[in-house]
Order: sequence, then structure tokens, then C-alpha cells
Amino acid sequence: GFGAKLLYDLVPPGIDPLGPENVLMFMAGPLTATAAPSMRACVVTQSPLTGIYLDSFFGGHFGPEIKYAGYDGIIILGRSADPVYLWVKDDQVELRPAAGIWGLDALAANERIKTDTGAPEAKVVTIGPAGENQVLFALISCEFNRQAGRGGAGAVMGSKNLKGIAVQGSQVVKAFDPAAFKEACRLASSDIAASPACKALTDSGTSNAVSWSNAVGLLPRRNYAEQVFDKADRLGDEGQKKYLFLGKAACFGCPIRCSQMGAVRTGKYAHIVTDIVEYESAALMGSNLEIHDVRAVAHLVKLCDRYGLDSMSTGGVIGFAFEAAEHGILSPPEGVEFAFGSVAGAEYLIHAIAFQENDLGRLLAQGVRRASAELGRGSDAYALHVKGLEVPGWAPRGTPGMGLAYMTADRGGCHQRGFMVAYEVGGQEYEGRPVETYALEKKAEILKGEQDYLAGTDALVKCDFGAFGVSPENYVRMLNAATGRLVGPEFFGELGERIWNQTRLFNLRAGLTAEDDRLPRRIVEEPLPGGPHKGRRISEADMAFMRADYYRQRGWDEAGKPTAETLKRLGLSRKQQFDCGPQLFPEEDPPHQRPV
Repeated sequence: GFGAKLLYDLVPPGIDPLGPENVLMFMAGPLTATAAPSMRACVVTQSPLTGIYLDSFFGGHFGPEIKYAGYDGIIILGRSADPVYLWVKDDQVELRPAAGIWGLDALAANERIKTDTGAPEAKVVTIGPAGENQVLFALISCEFNRQAGRGGAGAVMGSKNLKGIAVQGSQVVKAFDPAAFKEACRLASSDIAASPACKALTDSGTSNAVSWSNAVGLLPRRNYAEQVFDKADRLGDEGQKKYLFLGKAACFGCPIRCSQMGAVRTGKYAHIVTDIVEYESAALMGSNLEIHDVRAVAHLVKLCDRYGLDSMSTGGVIGFAFEAAEHGILSPPEGVEFAFGSVAGAEYLIHAIAFQENDLGRLLAQGVRRASAELGRGSDAYALHVKGLEVPGWAPRGTPGMGLAYMTADRGGCHQRGFMVAYEVGGQEYEGRPVETYALEKKAEILKGEQDYLAGTDALVKCDFGAFGVSPENYVRMLNAATGRLVGPEFFGELGERIWNQTRLFNLRAGLTAEDDRLPRRIVEEPLPGGPHKGRRISEADMAFMRADYYRQRGWDEAGKPTAETLKRLGLSRKQQFDCGPQLFPEEDPPHQRPV
């Protein structure tokens, strides 16, 4: 919430997200670095991949260390003339030369910065070669197995010549009412302990979702041409337990311990140390590319981690390249095969993209939206994105509400802005009744409530996995006891609605239109050839119906712009209305002029 407002205030309209005018924020929340279970932090910036609002959440220990150093967030402005890293030790803040660290991969840079500062216990974020080369889907590595992955925040960091940030703090984070806060945390932890979903995450993280997603017909295959993969079990928890898992690890203060640390123990990629291959990576780098050996997928994902690439977008880009090659639109270099199932082809493209080795790497480093526009020849049919962000691993044909969630997500194609799959094929009820899978009615109403609640609780900054257990009442108990506020469970929905309208105003000012709230061409035009949802697609008419219903639910006009009544009800600044175009309220005051 603070990030959304600050981004609007600090970033002028019409900027290049890779220019010095963009800002890069590392934001903690009111419960970060406390005993509250399953809390995180996030990065906020204007995305170079989509050109619109971006937040990217990460776990681990870097967020709490910001609070221990005495800060609620770190905001990076401008651009350094030479490569540097930022060193924060309580109130000692300095930029140090990074010439000897520039060029290292993200994990090696982490170690070098700790050595350079003489602070092995410092918490460090870094970028890899992809961030240095401003690949538009470069990520920020947050310690060794956590990432601010989506939307290209690593490219923004690279554009500022900022290789890393190291933080070490010695301060105590206190609660307003320590006794009440301790009891609230106990209740929240009890919620998690009693949650079957949280227990499943402890057992195998999100890898157990692979087989389930395949069974309900949502697992992408061959660049989303299909939604069932006959070798899915090899990529899921059973395959990973056999070949990868050795022990568990947790983010700061989290009782779930969803990390499944291990190593590839056999085969060509033996001895690679790895974390779990999360569902999204297993889907995008595995089934989507028809790669079924989880050891090979772990190898490809580890390359992405080292080079600083979002494995989700990378999998989407490789799928696009494989299909474009299949149709003769894109040609691989001599001796390299671009074909579904080719691990070597995927590995080649990861190197080419991260290091910008050739024209092909530079083309694909822009993401599928720009690459397809440059290639032409109908290649947009293979470009699976929403607003420029490559779509996640929950293929939406057959789940129109999930399609609507992708359409309306404020950062582009995102599964964390309302997981409608839970209602449409997961059996979750709405108002005490089952939700009809293929129906269009009610989907906008359900989604708006989900989006508002998630945005409100994300401001804590909470982990989605903890939210599978912790009740709204216990989130409120922790917030009130920690801060001295006195709010009820409805607070999160109200706060979330304000945040959604704030990010919408930013995106409108950045040039977003209602036409951008749409699904990829394949999802709209091509009925599924098989699986549980055979024959299904989400047509232009389906999109138009759901989009109009969603705008009504939000209190936006037909162009997707918040009305004057909506912004007044939410207490948002009137001047922001005019930043999004004087056509919003032509009968009122002249458009706001941004102060110099």
C-alpha cells in the first residue's frame, strides 16, 4: 500500500522504467521482523517489462534485517555513474564500488559482498548478469533461495548500476502491547498448525500441486497448446522426493518450512545443490516445454537463479521460441535444436538471454510481447502474456474466473491476484454454495472480494502460504497489538480496495486502457484439444461480459477508470483523477498539473 502510493508520487508520468527517474523500493510491513508467523517483504517499482505498476514479494531474511537496521523501507533514486553496492549497518549508510563484483552471478556476488563488508551475517540482495544487461524479466536474488522474481525489478536495479544491497541491523522491533501480541501470534501459529493446506506445504511445498493441477486439466503443455501432461508425476512431489529433497528450511519466523533443500544426486546434473522446484517453475520450465526429468528442470531453474532470470517468464519465452521455430518463424543457430523436450535448447536460450550473446538473445530478452511484435508473421499466437507479463502455470481455459484474474491483475498475468481456481475446480464454496466451473456470472464479484482481501493482508506483508491458515480475526489481532490500532476484520478488504484503485490510477496514467485487460490470443481463439476441459476457450464475448461486470463491481466506468464517487468513497486524492486524463471528469476543474 505504501509502495503503491509512493510510486505514484515519486515517479513522473511518461518515464522510461530503465531511466534514472524510476525508483526502486524495498518495503517491509508492520509485522515484518516480529514474531508474527509467515511474514515477508516486497520490491515496488515501475516494470520495464510491462510499463505499469510492479510489486514483487520475497521471503527469507532480508526484509526483517531492514527493520532491524531501523528502517521501514529503502528507496533507491537516480543512477550511479559506476557499479556500486549499498551497505547499510544501522545508521551507517554508504555506497561502495562494485567494479570487482560486477559480472559475477547473483549467488557469487552475495558471497563477495559479505566478504567485502566483513559481515558474513549481513543479509544481501543482488542481481546477476541478466540484471546487469537489463533483461526485461531479470529478478533480484534475496539471499540464496528467495527472489523478487516477476516483472523485471532486477533490470531496474541494473539500470541504476546497483549490483547489490547489504544490510545489518542491531535494533529491536517492539510491539505496542507485547502480551497481547504474543497471544495473537500464538493463535495465528495455531491456525497454521491446524491447516491441512499448511501441513501439505510443510511436507512438499508447492510441488504437490503439479499432479493435482494436471488432474483437473490446468497444467500447461507445449506453450499452453494443451493443459494435460502425461508425465506430470515425474515433476511433482514424488519425483522431487526421489531425486532432490534432503531436508527442510524456513523463511524468517515461519513454522511452515516449505523449502525442501537438497541436491541432484544422480544423472547428468548430479551434485547441483537446489531448493524445491516450485510449482510455477515445474510448470513453465517443465511441462510447458515437455521436459519431464525433474533433475533437468532443477538444473535449468538453478541457471536462472544464478544468472538472475525469472524462471516463470523464462519458461514462457522459451516456449514461445520453441513454437516459433516449429513454425519456421525463428531459426536456431547451427548445431542447436529448438524443439519441445530439448533441455539443451532451453539451456542455450537461458545463456543467450542472460548474457545478450547474440541478436536472438537480445530479441527474447524483451519478453514475448515485444519479441512477437518484432518477429510478426502471426507469432503473437504463441505469445502467452497479459499486459506484457508472461502468464503463470495455471492454464485458464476451463476456468473463466481465473482468466478474469489474469485479465485484471494490476501487474499483468499473475496467479496471486485472486486464485479463482480454488472456487472453480477446487471445491471452495462462495456464500455457502458451490461455484459453477464454467459460469461467468458471480465470477467478478468473487474475484473483487479476493483481490481486495489479498491486497489488504499483503500490506502486512504476509506470505500467501501462511494465509492458507491464519484467519482474518487473528491477522487483525496481530496488527492491533503490534501497532496500537483498533480495526476489525473488514479493515483488510477496505484497505485492499483502496490499494487496487491506487494501482489502477498509476496504470491508467502509464497508458493502460480497457483493451489491455484481456487474455492471450491462444486462450481466446483456440478450443482445448483434449483433457477435462476439452473444447473450452474464453471467447471475446466471455471476456467482454466478465470485464464489464468486474468494472461495475469495482465502481469503474466503461473505460475501466475509477469514477469520482468511487474515489471519494475511498478517500483517494482527487488530483490523481486528472493525471489519468481530463476525459474522466471534463465538467469539473482543469486537469491537475504535476508540480516541478
